[in-house]
Amino acid sequence: MKVLALYNLKGGVGKSTASVSLAHAAAMDGWRTLLWDLDPQAAATHVLGGAATGVGARRLARGKASLAEQSQPTPYAGLDMIPASFSYRNLDLRLEETGKAEKAIGRLLDPLSASYDLCVIDCAPSISAVSESVFRASQALLVPVVPSPLSLNALAQLAAHLAESDGDAPAIWPFFNLVDRRKTLHRQLIDGAADLPYACFKTAIPYAAVVEQMAVRRAPLAAYAPRSPAARAFAALWVELRARLVAPWGRRGEQASDARGSAKTGQD
Repeated sequence: MKVLALYNLKGGVGKSTASVSLAHAAAMDGWRTLLWDLDPQAAATHVLGGAATGVGARRLARGKASLAEQSQPTPYAGLDMIPASFSYRNLDLRLEETGKAEKAIGRLLDPLSASYDLCVIDCAPSISAVSESVFRASQALLVPVVPSPLSLNALAQLAAHLAESDGDAPAIWPFFNLVDRRKTLHRQLIDGAADLPYACFKTAIPYAAVVEQMAVRRAPLAAYAPRSPAARAFAALWVELRARLVAPWGRRGEQASDARGSAKTGQD
C-alpha cells in the first residue's frame, strides 16, 4: 500500500478539498483507496458525508482501537475513509505518552496494507509528534502551494526540516493550488516553477467557486461537476501522481530532471 500525506505547514491552501479530489480520482481509476482524515477540523470527513469518529486519541495511541474498525465505505466505489475525531487535537500528546511516537502511524496502517492500494492522509497544518510519525510512514508528501511568497516560504521550511531529519525522509511533491491566472504574482511564480528545488507537478489547480461547493454538496468535485476546469485539472494531476507512484522514485523524490518543470493550470 502506498501512503501519501497531503501536508502543508500553512493553512488555507485547499489541502482537504485536494485530499478528497485526489483520493476520489484514484478510486475512479481502480485503486482501492483509503482516505484517513487526521485533521481534527474534519473537513474531509464532512465533504465525504461522514461523521466524526467517537474513538478517542488515547485509545488509538495505546492500540486499544484499530483503524480497520473505524474504516467505513463512502458513497463512491473503491473509496473508504477513516473519519476524523476532534480528540486528534491531542493525538501528539497521546503518542508521546506511549514512548513510541515515531513509528505509531505506520504501525496503525500496517494491518490495512493488504486491503488497499493507496492511503491518502489529510494532515493538520502543524509540526508535531503526529506529523513526524506521518512523515516516517509516507512515501511522499503532497504539498498544495498557493502561488504566494508566504506559501513558498512554508514549503522551504518543510524541506529544511526534513533535510535535518534522521533516516530517510519522504519525497516532497508540491503542486500549485487555488491558482488565479488573472493575478500577475500567481503567473510569475508558476512560470518560475522550473527553478524550484523540488519535483513540482506540472498540473496546477485553478481557484474556482465550484471547488468551494464541495463543502456544501458534501461530495467530491468530479461527482457533480466532472467537466469543470478544476475537475479536469485534478484528473490530470492524478495522472501525474499515478506515474510517480509506479515509477522508481526515492523517498526524497529524486528522479530524472524532466519531472520538474513549469506548472500548467487547468484555466489555460
